[in-house]
Amino acid sequence: QVQLVESGGGLVQHGGSLRLSCAASGRIFSINAMGWYRQAPGKQRELVATITSGGSTNYADSVKDRFTISTNNAKDTVYLQMNSLKPEDTAVYYCNVERYGINHWGKGTLVTVSS
Repeated sequence: QVQLVESGGGLVQHGGSLRLSCAASGRIFSINAMGWYRQAPGKQRELVATITSGGSTNYADSVKDRFTISTNNAKDTVYLQMNSLKPEDTAVYYCNVERYGINHWGKGTLVTVSS
């Protein structure tokens, strides 16, 4: 099993920044990709950004040039640096790890952007 613990959410003003962190533990060898998804009230969960074990990144169009995903050297922690935040970025942000085709999820951290 893989355990994921997110941190770094909170309340921020329009135009502000936040950095989310997600620490992975347990069976973390052979992780193929790590990422962030979000779910706003009344909406489906959507991809925000992913990073593969090889370092390739993918971003939702809505966050390109504002958000940056990265990992630490041990590749057991994934970060999401969020700049120029907008009210529409308000959501619960979930950490995701894909390993052997199985997705593991954190419990989520709430990000609220005030206008």
